[in-house]
Amino acid sequence: MANLELVSVIMAGGAGTRFWPLSTQESPKQFLRIMGDKSLLRMSFERILGLVDPKKVLVLTSGAYVEKVQKELPEVPKENIFGEPMRRDTAAAICLAALICKERFGNPVMAVLTSDHLIRPLDSFQKTLLSAAMAARETGVLYTFGIPPTYPATGYGYMELGEKIKEEDNIDHFQVVRFTEKPDEKKAAEFLASGRFMWNSGMFVWTTEAILRELELHLPIHLELLSQAMKSFGTQEWPRELETAFAALEPISIDYGVMEKASTVRCAVGRFQWSDVGGWAALRDFLPKDGEGNAHRARIFCEESKENLVFCEDPEEIVALVGVENLVVVRSGKKTLICRLEKSEAVKKLVQRHVLELE
Repeated sequence: MANLELVSVIMAGGAGTRFWPLSTQESPKQFLRIMGDKSLLRMSFERILGLVDPKKVLVLTSGAYVEKVQKELPEVPKENIFGEPMRRDTAAAICLAALICKERFGNPVMAVLTSDHLIRPLDSFQKTLLSAAMAARETGVLYTFGIPPTYPATGYGYMELGEKIKEEDNIDHFQVVRFTEKPDEKKAAEFLASGRFMWNSGMFVWTTEAILRELELHLPIHLELLSQAMKSFGTQEWPRELETAFAALEPISIDYGVMEKASTVRCAVGRFQWSDVGGWAALRDFLPKDGEGNAHRARIFCEESKENLVFCEDPEEIVALVGVENLVVVRSGKKTLICRLEKSEAVKKLVQRHVLELE
């Protein structure tokens, strides 16, 4: 571990509009307590405790959420929480984090992790992370985590695996042949049947030098503008210079901007349970169910009802269902959502169209 020099970068800038009415602009998905009394952000931080010193945890978030992050993660030094002045997707955040890591720590291994996913068990995740981190340090190549698909999901990106590089402590390492964005149902079924594709978890491991080298090749404007801003890092001019740089950046994800173009990308296969909980339907696998498959966080009473999902901000709230199937029912404060389970992704469109009325 001493030679590994591991730093964790937690990406916490998402909006999480698919979780309305629980999620709002003021309290987006990463701050929600949908699994017990801990927020998704807090759970993400606790997954790396024991592997990374809190002083080497960086959090990239929206400028509007810096104080909320500080309250959720009091162990992380305030100077390690960075508010982005505007949304410019993951490539900008990761480029900034890499430059800060270089300034602060030299050439550490960066574990870029999500703030709003559900992952278990802990020991399997940590073992996979360490395996990828050691390999990234030894080889200088970009690493990502691939999740074996369990159904033909159309909401996830995929990676096609090539040659198996090695197996270490029951963790497989593969060359990545290509990345594929969210497929239609037919293509997703083909991916699943082939056995050659993994879900793209959106988590990455690399040395700081490796990702900066790839950014210079594939997103040179990002690197140039943010490097210019870094000249004022730690001074009074820093917020203004950072805002100027972000305003000039093209919004692009790290997947599109770097990972799909890099000459060598490898994947460590994660055998842990993983979900990006992209919407209400994804919670079905993580909530208790009654004998009729009704997943719930509430006191539910059902008559001739099955395969529903009921979620109440107050878990003691009572919800009664009669003669319904495959519904999502959500209560938060004075707001209620009811929709078909298969239409739950459309909640994002609802919020985008009626954002002011729904606040």
